[in-house]
Amino acid sequence: MAEYKTIDELVIRVDERNVDERISELIGVSIDKCFIKSVANVNGTDLSKYKIIRKDDFAVSLMQVSRDGKIPVARMIEYDVAIMSPAYPIFRVKDKNIILPAYLDMWFKRPEFDREAAFIAVGGVRGSMPWEEFAKMMLPVPDIDKQKKIVAAYEAIANRTEFKQKINDNLDVTAQTLYQEFFIDNSDSSSWKQGTVGDVLQLQRGHDLPRIEMVGGEYPVAGSTGTIGYHNKFTAEAPVIVMGRSGNIGNPRLYLCNCWTHNTSLYVKQIYQVEPIWAFYLLKNLNYDGFVGGSAVPTLNRNDVHAYGIAIPPLELQKSFSEKVMKLIHCKEENLSEIEKLQELQGVVLATISSR
Repeated sequence: MAEYKTIDELVIRVDERNVDERISELIGVSIDKCFIKSVANVNGTDLSKYKIIRKDDFAVSLMQVSRDGKIPVARMIEYDVAIMSPAYPIFRVKDKNIILPAYLDMWFKRPEFDREAAFIAVGGVRGSMPWEEFAKMMLPVPDIDKQKKIVAAYEAIANRTEFKQKINDNLDVTAQTLYQEFFIDNSDSSSWKQGTVGDVLQLQRGHDLPRIEMVGGEYPVAGSTGTIGYHNKFTAEAPVIVMGRSGNIGNPRLYLCNCWTHNTSLYVKQIYQVEPIWAFYLLKNLNYDGFVGGSAVPTLNRNDVHAYGIAIPPLELQKSFSEKVMKLIHCKEENLSEIEKLQELQGVVLATISSR
């Protein structure tokens, strides 16, 4: 049986400062437990006070844990060295012969870890967790050989997932290249009909849906940033073209299934005598910077998009393009299906480590 140990028994706090300001790669930790580049303007900022984080070190944000229901904590694998805000506690494994950094990272990724942390943080100021409380949390530590086997199984799945995602990224690039060749670099476009987006399709605002109704159900809920839940009813039949209306504007996405279109999105309600796949890539290639309205939250006005001037290619050319791209889209859907299964399998591996 694995021996239970506290985080404090396994790690040591690190407080190395960028005193000579030689490191400029500034990063932070996201709610998804990964490192992201900071977009903050550091011109004129005293970077000597920032903390240095190195390969295999961990960083954690203990603010508002109970509100978010997650602890943003991640292991550094993206960079050899970077700097972070002094507000982040940084720590590293004391002895890699006792616990592997990758195994500890797996423990932090478990949903049960987040639930326990959120429960502990309820009594904290603004739902935050003091380091001392975080350090008291316990986890099972099997012998190092068992840890290596668990980590190897998890990383094999992660590598397969990354491989499939890279294939999909390449398929996206290929489809965009075809659009460029067919409709942008085409030298025989002088006879194309001139019109507006509104001549070929009609955009409609999505529908409100309480968050409590987004759990379970057959149909994806398409929001401004992607699928944000599932519902047992749908508002649009496949294929559905959806893009962000509020917050994350533009970024059209194609659903090959029926879905509920959320009110943070716009969706194509009707298409007028053009190929849906061409219409999708037409919207993907619009420049949405000029459409932004609103103040605090960027908002996309569908009427502005409808009025945008375009050249409408012959239907036969649209069909030829669509036939080629649909093969890529179906291949991408197969990969996405496998990625979903791989992610479920990763969850199974994470769930089993508590019993070892």
